[in-house]
Amino acid sequence: MANAPKPTTAKKESSGSSIFASLSIVTCIIVGFLLWKFVMGNSANFEGGDPVNGHPLPGNYFGMVYKGGFIVPVLMGMLLMVIVFSFERFFVISKATGKGNVDSFVKAIQGFLSSGNIDAAMAECDKQEGSVANVIKSGLKKYKEMEVEPNMDTEQKCLAIQKDIEEATALEMPMLEQNLTVIATLVSVGTLMGLLGTVTGMIKAFAALSSAGSPDQATLANGISEALINTATGISTSALAIIMYNLFTSKIDKLTYAIDEAGFSIVQTYASTHK
Repeated sequence: MANAPKPTTAKKESSGSSIFASLSIVTCIIVGFLLWKFVMGNSANFEGGDPVNGHPLPGNYFGMVYKGGFIVPVLMGMLLMVIVFSFERFFVISKATGKGNVDSFVKAIQGFLSSGNIDAAMAECDKQEGSVANVIKSGLKKYKEMEVEPNMDTEQKCLAIQKDIEEATALEMPMLEQNLTVIATLVSVGTLMGLLGTVTGMIKAFAALSSAGSPDQATLANGISEALINTATGISTSALAIIMYNLFTSKIDKLTYAIDEAGFSIVQTYASTHK
């Protein structure tokens, strides 16, 4: 029963993260639309001050992006999502890593274990802080509990320590992986939305070509521009999402490996000193 508050805390953190994710998605879409409508659609970016019927001023990229069509603000919102969730994951993973270098911390723990100084190892965890330190400290506490446990043999005690570390890891790791699914989803959705914008732009371009009489060159140019702008924005969103997703998963894998390494050292130390 003593461990009951841990899942409750994890649920609260998960709920808070879900609320943050929902609000961030809605906010990014709204901000994307406002930027498209009022910044890029500003009358100063168009000939005759008419963003609806006028053409973008020569070399005015804001006006060109505005002419990309209704898919552009959605893509801009997605790009903002990648940026927001990347910053959020960066701070969460940095906090989980703790105050010092993880590799140096694990080596310090292994050194204290080799000398049998469990209290010093726990003190090192308090100085390090973060998810990795929390998991290792949980295993060290169990280590000390098993030293005074009279009703279990060494093998059972080692299994109990290992199980405690696994349970602590199961509580800490999901926090690191939250919202990564949003970034992973944007990898494919960004490309698909860009493709949708490309298709709508090409439809307009072909409609201009098939119009009666001579083709409307301005409409044709706008259609091609819309197609290219949506393609570029969609690819940019997906490319950034792929980079950030791989970066964060790599960092999480490194933290997981550090926990596994330290956990193995704790179990092996107990087994070797209590034969």
